[in-house]
Amino acid sequence: MNTYTELTLSPLDPVQAEILTAELAALPFESFATEADALKAYIPARALDACRQEVDALLRRYGLAGRYAEIPSQDWNALWEEEEFTPVAVDRRLLIRAPHHAPAGAGVMEAVIRPRMSFGTGHHVTTRLMARTLLDLGVAGRRGLDMGSGTGVLAIVAAKCGAAHVDAVDIDAGADANCRENIAANGVADRIEPLLGDIGRVAGRRYDFILANICRNVLAAHMPAYAAALAAGGDLLTSGFLVHDAAHVEAAAAAEGLHRVALHTDGEWALLHLRKA
Repeated sequence: MNTYTELTLSPLDPVQAEILTAELAALPFESFATEADALKAYIPARALDACRQEVDALLRRYGLAGRYAEIPSQDWNALWEEEEFTPVAVDRRLLIRAPHHAPAGAGVMEAVIRPRMSFGTGHHVTTRLMARTLLDLGVAGRRGLDMGSGTGVLAIVAAKCGAAHVDAVDIDAGADANCRENIAANGVADRIEPLLGDIGRVAGRRYDFILANICRNVLAAHMPAYAAALAAGGDLLTSGFLVHDAAHVEAAAAAEGLHRVALHTDGEWALLHLRKA
């Protein structure tokens, strides 16, 4: 059975927790949870072996001492239920919930997510930013890509907003399996195609919109591929970075012929809506 390592950082204030989440997301950490004054970050144990020195150097830079604990991968879903994580409401239009939560009320879209160890429960600010913007994007009848799909939550929301087809790409086999489980549970498997791999899996494909909630460095590195995959007039929603990093992402986009439509922020976090001319 695959094992994960839980890194606990405490005490942290909310701003520190957001900054550390962004920093650790650039490494192979897959999931994050905040509890009171603590941040918990989850990474495959084997992946931590390869970057432990880098993680420890990062913590020293912030004057922090983290606590590491090995946990079975199956414990993430147990944590989701036992700790009674609350459903996430987005503007009273979307409810992201676990299977054991009460269904959404009449007229409210819902995405039912069993997270396993995949990122995308809706509790992180960037997922809510992406979902909120996606609800207003107008994707009905359009083809899309959810890059770094995790649980598949954004692909599911896109499909429920009427998208004709969405490719959900993630490099992690566990996330891919979890995405397949969640799209089946939401009744949208006929319009979402999970793809295990990196950006190379979609070479040659064309999309009307792309969703990429990853991190600043990966977004910048992938920008040429996003631009090549977008149809003329296509939309790219990017998040996973802090407000002060938005200019870096926008510059990378501009170099590929993508211009800013809007910049949305929530606290320290940002979302850039970009469009291909």
